[in-house]
Amino acid sequence: MTTGLLLQGVVAGYGWGDVLKGVDLRVSEGHITCIIGPNGAGKSTLLRAISGLLRPSSGSIEFEGRAMVGLAPAEILESGIVHVPQDRSVFPHMTVWDNLLMGGYMLRNRDAVQRRAEEVALRFPMLHDLRRARAGALSGGQQRMIEIARSLMLDPKVVLMDEISMGLDPRTRALAFDSVKKIKESGATVVLVEQNARAGLAIADIGVVMEGGMVRLEGPAEGLLADPQVSRLYLGRGASVALQKEGQT
Repeated sequence: MTTGLLLQGVVAGYGWGDVLKGVDLRVSEGHITCIIGPNGAGKSTLLRAISGLLRPSSGSIEFEGRAMVGLAPAEILESGIVHVPQDRSVFPHMTVWDNLLMGGYMLRNRDAVQRRAEEVALRFPMLHDLRRARAGALSGGQQRMIEIARSLMLDPKVVLMDEISMGLDPRTRALAFDSVKKIKESGATVVLVEQNARAGLAIADIGVVMEGGMVRLEGPAEGLLADPQVSRLYLGRGASVALQKEGQT
């Protein structure tokens, strides 16, 4: 039986045409895979195809040997794949704690939901400090933390994360990336789409470069960071050198 997440020849798009043009990708279990690439490369579309929000027109997506294409998003969620989208998705008029509890809506046992919420909150102290605050009144970074924490309520096997650092200040961005590492430490697999390519690759095990709706490069994240061509095209001039200096401080 095939384990993990496997995509073969995935083609998908919208009314104006295909965005994904034959994606082949094997996601390593228990690792952080960071997908980078220019705008329009198909990174977010790929996550939507995996989570069932967009149905591929051809190709296959398998998780733990089970075909995912054609399943409803709720069925894919039940299989253990959770999607944290790019757009803010908190319930603004609900409290922080109620937002967290909403992540366990598929669990029928209320006591189990409460227990799971307490377990998740141990990783995110902010949830306890602000548990009675209205979510919509919090900063963008705090709302992002709620979304990340909420994604863990069902104890997922795979967490798809789309641009978690977008619009965040440096301190909150660091907290967001730290939360990604904690998810990996819990045993889950993370697929991270990130425009902040250098920071994303710095915490990843595997790096993937997408362009034109296809996977162009794939390998150890450390190797992609050190690749002069990747640095020049996707990380900005001198990015690899800057990263090395950061590691020495």
